[in-house]
Amino acid sequence: MYWTYSILLIAVVFEVIGTTALAATDGFTKLVPSIICIAGYAFAFFFLALAVRSMPVGVVYAIWSGAGVVLIAISGRVFLGQILDLPAMIGIGLILAGVVVIQLFSSSVQH
Repeated sequence: MYWTYSILLIAVVFEVIGTTALAATDGFTKLVPSIICIAGYAFAFFFLALAVRSMPVGVVYAIWSGAGVVLIAISGRVFLGQILDLPAMIGIGLILAGVVVIQLFSSSVQH
């Protein structure tokens, strides 16, 4: 099970790389950020596909997207200078809380 979480973490990292690069592509008119974006998403989906071999797709996707949202918000702040307002931070907190609930209480996740 830890192997699946490791693969899922790798998928999340690649998704964050791809999404952060997406902001710099300028509508896919800049070559290097566009290549980084496409490669990031390609690797993210590859590792996501590996993770769904061992866990239900809904749970994998919830973890992947939830962790991605939180890390993208942090990446946007650190690398792009984007500041979120309180409602945005509360919403992201609720998404994170949903992932925690799935992890702690769902019988779909093998502990």
